[in-house]
Amino acid sequence: MRRDYGCVYNYKAAGAVGKYLLLKFGSNDGEVAVATAATDKLIAVSTDIAAADTERADGVRSGLAPVIYGGTVARGDLLTADSTGRAIATTTASNRVIGIAEVSGVVGDIGAVFIAPALI
Repeated sequence: MRRDYGCVYNYKAAGAVGKYLLLKFGSNDGEVAVATAATDKLIAVSTDIAAADTERADGVRSGLAPVIYGGTVARGDLLTADSTGRAIATTTASNRVIGIAEVSGVVGDIGAVFIAPALI
């Protein structure tokens, strides 16, 4: 899997953070948590290093990043979060988007996202 991390920031984990999951802002400044809804304010994708609660976690904020797919995704789809932080395709108004799928895949695949956070 190609990685072209543009910007990686280090945060305090608010809860356990697994590998290649979508991240949202935590309750406090400088914190991130795994996203659990398509309406979460998505900001990054976790790297290949998991973090336990209160440990430090890296989040990829720009460029291409590996991400776990939570459903069928076609390259070019807009991606949001499912209930476990995996990336799923969306076209629903008011959903938050982390970016655009770079490759097609199915649930459980490690795909890739070009990070471009937005609101549909």
